[in-house]
Amino acid sequence: MPNSLRVCLLGATGTIGRATARTLASRGHAVVCFVRGEPKPSLDGGTVRIVDVTDAASLAADGFRGERFDAVISCMASRTGVPRDAWAIDYRAHVTVLEAARNAGVGHVVLLSAICVQKPMLAFQHAKLAFERELIASGLRYSIVRPTAFFKSLTGQIERVRGGKPFLVFGDGTLTACKPISDDDLAAYLADCLDDERRWDRILPIGGPGPAITPRDQGTFLFELLGRPPRFQHVSVKLLDVIIAALSIVARIVPSVAEKAELARIGRYYATESMLVLDPGTRRYDADATPSTGSTTLFDAYRAIIAGAAAPERGDHAVF
Repeated sequence: MPNSLRVCLLGATGTIGRATARTLASRGHAVVCFVRGEPKPSLDGGTVRIVDVTDAASLAADGFRGERFDAVISCMASRTGVPRDAWAIDYRAHVTVLEAARNAGVGHVVLLSAICVQKPMLAFQHAKLAFERELIASGLRYSIVRPTAFFKSLTGQIERVRGGKPFLVFGDGTLTACKPISDDDLAAYLADCLDDERRWDRILPIGGPGPAITPRDQGTFLFELLGRPPRFQHVSVKLLDVIIAALSIVARIVPSVAEKAELARIGRYYATESMLVLDPGTRRYDADATPSTGSTTLFDAYRAIIAGAAAPERGDHAVF
């Protein structure tokens, strides 16, 4: 059993954060969760402190409190990905935490980033990359984890299909592929970064077990599971382009519409870009080069949900 560490956990109220808190506690680590706002949430295995992570004074007084912490694990991310939210949380709040952690004597920061920053085209990707650079330059030990797609982003059509509707895909359903990873498998990987020296001072792309799957693979399996012939409804990517163009024009007159345009761009990105390692030479996504971890596949999750298990809470970046 590794030595018990005292860990500050950010983003603990999200699905991955909660799984990480449970995993850390099950391994004997002392977990202190910095969360925003009242009422105080209940988290398995973690002590909760109400902290404004965007404010250095609150981090010092309400969070670290002059106490010893061995590591910070951040599962914190902007909720929408629009520019204002992304730069406030994915970059500035993390920079503030990094400085407070350094002042508190923290030696290791484990950052949950995203594999899509390999090909940055969106505000939240640029914000995440900007903080990654700050962390690497900080002199602290770091582990930057870039996971592929989450189950919560890929289970939204189960009820639709179960209700007799077709499975929606962009193009022919093979434009993209990913190696989905469950919350628990990702939480275990994050926790392992504390003890595994091979994951120190490295950027770590990671996917779940099994081969890469396309949206068409997902739909085909779901229909098989329900004992029905596959039915797909094909959505043209050009439709998203038209929506983005129209919103961008309106945003010049009504600035508040700019955020809707960015959300449409986020949707288009996920509809057309694979969540796999990007080969820097060929600029193509490489499933074989994308590492895998864990034991639970997306299809295992489909089986469980069809059998009556609760579906994962869906994130703001789900396309459907």
